[in-house]
Amino acid sequence: MGQYRKKPVVVEAERFWPAAETWPDGVVEYNREAVEDAAGNKSTWFAWRIQTPEGPHEVTPGDWIITGIKGEKYPCNPDIFEATYDPV
Repeated sequence: MGQYRKKPVVVEAERFWPAAETWPDGVVEYNREAVEDAAGNKSTWFAWRIQTPEGPHEVTPGDWIITGIKGEKYPCNPDIFEATYDPV
C-alpha cells in the first residue's frame, strides 16, 4: 500500500457559537426531538445542522465550519481542526 500526503489547500473557516449575533452561512437550527411525557407535557430539544455534499450534518457549539475548495460547507470538530489546519 502506498503512502500519500494531503495537498496543501487554503480553506476559509469560522467557529460556530449559538449565542453569536450571526452564524456561519448554512448553519440552521432545527427541532431535534419532541417528547411528550405521561402528563402530556412536551419537551423539545433544538440542535444545529448544516447541509454538506453528503447530506445534513449536525453542528455543535465550537465546531469550525469549513468552506471547501468547491464552496461546499462542512463542520469540523475543534480537535481535528487544530491537528489538521494552521493559520495562514
